[in-house]
Amino acid sequence: MKDAFGRTITYLRVSVTDRCDFRCTYCMSEDMSFLPRQEILSFEEMDRICTAFIRRGVTKIRLTGGEPLVRHGIINLIEKLSRHLKTGDLKELTLTTNGSQLTKYADKLVELGVRRINVSLDTLDSDRFTEITRFGKLDKVLAGLQAAKNAGLKVKLNTVALKGQTDQELDDLLTFVADNGFDLTFIETMPLGEIGGSRVDHYLPLSEVRDRISQRWTLSDTDYATGGPARYVDVKETGNRIGFITPMSHGFCESCNRMRLTCKGVLYMCLGQDNNLDLREVVRASESNEPLQHAIDTALNLKPKGHEFIIDESEDGPALNRHMSVTGG
Repeated sequence: MKDAFGRTITYLRVSVTDRCDFRCTYCMSEDMSFLPRQEILSFEEMDRICTAFIRRGVTKIRLTGGEPLVRHGIINLIEKLSRHLKTGDLKELTLTTNGSQLTKYADKLVELGVRRINVSLDTLDSDRFTEITRFGKLDKVLAGLQAAKNAGLKVKLNTVALKGQTDQELDDLLTFVADNGFDLTFIETMPLGEIGGSRVDHYLPLSEVRDRISQRWTLSDTDYATGGPARYVDVKETGNRIGFITPMSHGFCESCNRMRLTCKGVLYMCLGQDNNLDLREVVRASESNEPLQHAIDTALNLKPKGHEFIIDESEDGPALNRHMSVTGG
C-alpha cells in the first residue's frame, strides 16, 4: 500500500479501548468520559479490519489503548490475530501497555507469539509516579516489568520528557534499563486533548534531554530501526539503546508508515490531523470485504503529508480535541 506521497504503509496501530486504569496528566484530564461499550468494535470486527489490512501488506500490528490489557477478553483478540504470525503474513504483533496488568498476562502474550512490548514508564520515584498517573502504583508496574522479563519478552520503556519531572531522573532511568536489559525511548509531549493544565510548563525538547545524557554517557548514532519513528543511539557504557521520538522539535512525517484504528472503528491516517474514515459503518453495512478494501484505498489517498503540532506560549491549548488515548499514540 502506498499513499499519495509514495510512502509505503506497513504498520497498523489498533486502540482496543479508550479506557485506562491511569489518568496520566499529559494524556488525560482527571475526570474522563469514556465510550459506551456498545459503541466500540467487537473483537470479531477488529479482527476483520486487521485481516483486511494484512492482506494489503501491513506486516506489523500494535495493540494500544487507553490501556489495552484492561479490556475484558483481550486475549481472545490476540489469539485471533496470532494466526497471521503462524502463516508469516504478519511479521510482528506487539502492544504498548502501562504495565499494570503484566503480572497477569505476560506468559500468555509470549505463548501467543508476542515477542516484545513497549511499557510506558515516566519515573522511578513512587510519589512522582502517583503524581503523574494520578491513580497508578509504581510497585505494581515494576512487578509487571519483572514478569515480562521472566516470560522472555523484550521490553522497551517509553518515557515522556517532562520538564521539572522526568528530566530529574535521566541517569536513574538509564541505569535501570541497563541493569534489566531493557531499551529506553524518550518521547516529546504532544498537544492532544484537554488535560486541565498547561503543556508549555512541562514541554521539553529532546535535544536538551540528549545533551544532558551526553554529559555522563557516551552516545553514538546507529542505523537500528524498529519500523517506528524513533531515532536510536547506542550507549557505550551499557551496550543498550536509547531512542528519541521528536514529533515537536524534529518531525519524521516523511517516513510515516502507519495508520491508526480507534476502538470505535474510526481510522485516522495521521495522529496530528483530524481527517478520518468510519470503518465501523463499513464492516457493519456489509459482510463483503470489498467495501472495506475500497475504504482502505480511500484512506491511502487521504493520508496527509504531515501534522501541524505546536506548543508555545501563543499555542498552549490542544492542537486537536481528541485525547491521546483515543488513537493510542
